[in-house]
Amino acid sequence: MAQAALGAAGLHFDELNKLRVLDPEVAQQTAQLREECKAFVDRIVEFQKIVGSLIELVDQLAKAAESEKMKAIGARNLLKSIAKQREAQEQQLQALIAEKKMQLERYRIEYETLCKIEADQNEFIDQFIFQK
Repeated sequence: MAQAALGAAGLHFDELNKLRVLDPEVAQQTAQLREECKAFVDRIVEFQKIVGSLIELVDQLAKAAESEKMKAIGARNLLKSIAKQREAQEQQLQALIAEKKMQLERYRIEYETLCKIEADQNEFIDQFIFQK
């Protein structure tokens, strides 16, 4: 009866016979909720750590991908410049070949002319020798 009167006044005894303002069942539910909240917060913190490490990993991969992308762009540009250099070198060599062909043609014509002159001179010498 005393417990009922105290219960009506909002006062309760716990299992250790201490006077409490909360009903023992409500206090137990509150303690259980507190433990569940703590476990939930712990899981959230662990989740945040996992997500943080995942974000760091993705950032590192993004940086590595960007670095490789820049290397690939640099290599492609280098290949383009090498191709342009080879093309320019090929044009220079083609021009040199054309120049050498022209020089060869000039030398051939000069040789033919000199051979003709030699033949004419030999003929002149032969005629001069036979006249004497």
